[in-house]
Amino acid sequence: MTVAKFPDNEDHRQKAVDTYKLLNTLPEETYDNITSITSYILDAPISLITLLDYDRNFFKSHKGTELNEWPRKISFCAHAILSESDITIVEDAREDERFADNPFVTEHDAVFYAGVPLVNPQGYKLGTLCVFDHIPRQLDDAQIKALKTLAKQVVILFEKHLQNMQLLQLQDKLEKRNTDLKKYTDIVSHDLKSPLANIISLTDLLAEENRGILNKSSLEYIDYLKTSSYALKDYIDGLYTFYENDELLNRKKEVILFSDLINIIKKISDNKKDNITYNYNTETEYITANKSVLLQVLVNLVTNAIKYNNKPEVKIEIFCKDTKDYYHFIVKDNGNGIPAKFIPIIFDLFEVVGEKDRYGNIGSGIGLAAVKKLINNQDGEISFESEEGIGTSFNFTIAKS
Repeated sequence: MTVAKFPDNEDHRQKAVDTYKLLNTLPEETYDNITSITSYILDAPISLITLLDYDRNFFKSHKGTELNEWPRKISFCAHAILSESDITIVEDAREDERFADNPFVTEHDAVFYAGVPLVNPQGYKLGTLCVFDHIPRQLDDAQIKALKTLAKQVVILFEKHLQNMQLLQLQDKLEKRNTDLKKYTDIVSHDLKSPLANIISLTDLLAEENRGILNKSSLEYIDYLKTSSYALKDYIDGLYTFYENDELLNRKKEVILFSDLINIIKKISDNKKDNITYNYNTETEYITANKSVLLQVLVNLVTNAIKYNNKPEVKIEIFCKDTKDYYHFIVKDNGNGIPAKFIPIIFDLFEVVGEKDRYGNIGSGIGLAAVKKLINNQDGEISFESEEGIGTSFNFTIAKS
């Protein structure tokens, strides 16, 4: 018996085998189907999908034998991966000096062998798809072609397994990162909002107590301090809301009266100092949806319509169309419109237009990103049309089911 040498690239080959994390895994139907087909096409009682480990030949799938592995030093497959040929055929192992006294031959009647290396995209031979028979025999061209083709299918399964495993790892990593970010925003919200509120209150108090005393420059400094504080507060609120979205999505849907929805939006969004006219209409009196999600989306779009509008009268139109599978909403305004150069990035997180709103503040770049995230997670879509100086119309859908 001849013990097969290790390939020259054994260290790298073994690392490639370990990468797939298939060693010691349980049987899987997708692999067992291939060994069953292989055994049938080649008319062989034993068919194996093998992975060559450090000191053993692990059988990922085994048809016709109860063995799960075999020592590498007496493995036929260890010879097959050394061959320059894309298939190794041993017609009668009893007459081959490499295998004549091999325990697999003498104890298990393994006389005939044919194996095709399982070569991954990087060129490493991970193991083989092979068959054994108890009698000497040959394979015809069709059987050889079938064995090679099925071996390629095994490698495809290996690659899909690896991709799925990597995707799951990435998903776990992203979930952990999202959890960490949520914790961070909670801390920031708690630790910064209170002192910010104090700064705003003290600034108002300072301005009130020194009315008529402070010069123009001092008043401008106080106003700048208030504006900056409000901008930072809005940024913190927006960041917290963005990472709170997943919790909103888990809330159940409920029946909402459309007119009640509009009244809530008006109360939240309407600043009494502004001259705002609302026009709204719906094809359905009642909407069944996640109320928290819908309110957050509409309030964000309406408040933006108010803030980014330098017209003497702010006009806002809200419509709801009822289709078979979706509610289709339109929120239209007569505001400033979105500059053309910012249209491609309007839904990107932390991207800001840079334009001050009617109150002198600049947005955080979080609101519309949160809106898009919420709508997409309700199996809906959002789009918009905008013309500078004329206004903007946002169109979005919410799935009924």
